[in-house]
Amino acid sequence: MTADVGVGHTSAAKALRNALALSTPGLEATIVDSYKFSAAMFSRVVSNGYLGMVKTIPQMYRFIYARAEKATDVGPFRAWVHQFTASNIRPFLKQYAPDVVVCTHAFPCGVMAEYKHAFADAPPVFGVVTDFAVHAFWIHANVDGYAVATDQMRQQLIARGIDPLRVVASGIPIAPEFAQAAPPRDALARRLGLPPDRQIVLLMGGGLGIAPLETIMRALSQVEEPLCAVVIVGRSRSAEARALECAARMPYPVRVLRFVENVHEYMHAADLLVTKPGGLTSSEALAAGVPLLLFKPLPGQEERNTRFLVSGGAAVRAKKGDDLAQRVQTLLRDGERRERMRVAMKALAKPDAAANAAAAILRIVCARGERIA
Repeated sequence: MTADVGVGHTSAAKALRNALALSTPGLEATIVDSYKFSAAMFSRVVSNGYLGMVKTIPQMYRFIYARAEKATDVGPFRAWVHQFTASNIRPFLKQYAPDVVVCTHAFPCGVMAEYKHAFADAPPVFGVVTDFAVHAFWIHANVDGYAVATDQMRQQLIARGIDPLRVVASGIPIAPEFAQAAPPRDALARRLGLPPDRQIVLLMGGGLGIAPLETIMRALSQVEEPLCAVVIVGRSRSAEARALECAARMPYPVRVLRFVENVHEYMHAADLLVTKPGGLTSSEALAAGVPLLLFKPLPGQEERNTRFLVSGGAAVRAKKGDDLAQRVQTLLRDGERRERMRVAMKALAKPDAAANAAAAILRIVCARGERIA
């Protein structure tokens, strides 16, 4: 179960599905958007409200996130939404009869925790946290297991009362292609149709297309090093149109793409990735070993991702456009620093996260006496 807010939660679900299929031949898995079972008004308000708030009044979202982060009880409105959605999802779960429900977003995790309170025949529930910080919305006493990104997050869950045996620090599940050996950089650049005689800067805006990609492109025009940019805007057509319009005015080559299946190849070809630090994109970059320059993280979870990555030496943060241009130029000129960042990234990367989380999920199913066909 995912939630249709961005792409990362679904990408993690797909990585887990593939890992489970590899370890358990004959396994059947389906990926479901949990918002389909919630009140239509609620899902619109949450999705549109979240996007509107982080774009226009990020300070308010930051305050709400931080306050909710410290909560120890489910508030009355959230409890009602969980109960409503749990009742709506009952017919589907009765028909599908899953051996386990895996949640890659906090909302379905809360819904399934309520479902387990309400129905004695509920299946085991497993939560997979897709950021480098765990929010209180994830934490429920009756969830059977958790996979988190780091040992520190595991200790935080334990401190909040979760049984240590129920938490594995697996990492964030990603597709295996990001960690696989890549062709030589110049050969890969030629195969992708990129100029091998220029340094390649990859720009990623997240699945919702809300990163300030035009600001980043304009900043790159101040960089003296010869470069080309690949801009992956996500699934937003309006973001694509804005990026194309901006790209036409840039003094360096720019390729604008929407959603692509071979992001791993562009990461392997890139000398630098400029992005906002979503949990999945960051985990993919760690596995691919492409140095990270983080710009304009969203308040809340992405700010916490930024702290983790910068403190670990895997990323550099730029706060303003002028600062961004200077940092890009410095990193492109300093190959030794980029190599040190790659070493730090290797220490933080967990390319086997999907397989490790899948193993933990199957252990819970087997411990409950369930039988996987």
